[in-house]
Amino acid sequence: MTKSLWHSQLRDGLAAMGLSLDEDRQEKLLAFLGLLNKWNRAYNLTAVRDEREMVSRQLLDSLSILPWVTTDHLLDVGAGGGLPGIPLAITLPEKRFTLLDSNGKKTRFLNQCVLELGLGNVEVIHGRAEDCSSEEPFAQISSRAFTALENLVNWCGDLLANEGEFLAMKGQFPDDEVAALPAGWQVKSSHSLDVPGADGERHLLVVARAAYSR
Repeated sequence: MTKSLWHSQLRDGLAAMGLSLDEDRQEKLLAFLGLLNKWNRAYNLTAVRDEREMVSRQLLDSLSILPWVTTDHLLDVGAGGGLPGIPLAITLPEKRFTLLDSNGKKTRFLNQCVLELGLGNVEVIHGRAEDCSSEEPFAQISSRAFTALENLVNWCGDLLANEGEFLAMKGQFPDDEVAALPAGWQVKSSHSLDVPGADGERHLLVVARAAYSR
């Protein structure tokens, strides 16, 4: 029952969002959701426990930022249960994704997803964002339910290219977080996200260095 429900919810949700995905990618998205649901019982990967809400709040929510993913190599910080990184990687197999999280249980789950789903375009790193370094900075860094914007730019700013941008997924528009952004950073643009089946507001904030966002 759950799989057929998920399948119809995903099909209808993708159509409502104007997204066209082949059957293989849809099946892989649902296989990921099955893994997330299974491992969540022991690993506490996500607060969403109602199976009727999982397609909307986990898959469709993750895919709602697709129009803004323009880089060939995205870093997803605080990747947790793989949201939005894994759904994006399944949908965009031609792009590379690095998923970073400091929680060992969560990175074990992510590595299992990579193995079982055959995601050759995904690399998983176990570590704290502020302790990590990269030979080549990232043009885009995504985060979902990770931390406040101030922490995001302070912890991950060194991983972002000078002209790069953070794709910060939020619920209600975080006025206080925007006001607390350190000097030199600003919200380049903000977008209200329409996620089929999801209650409440969803926003994407594109944050960049002020000197490079004109």
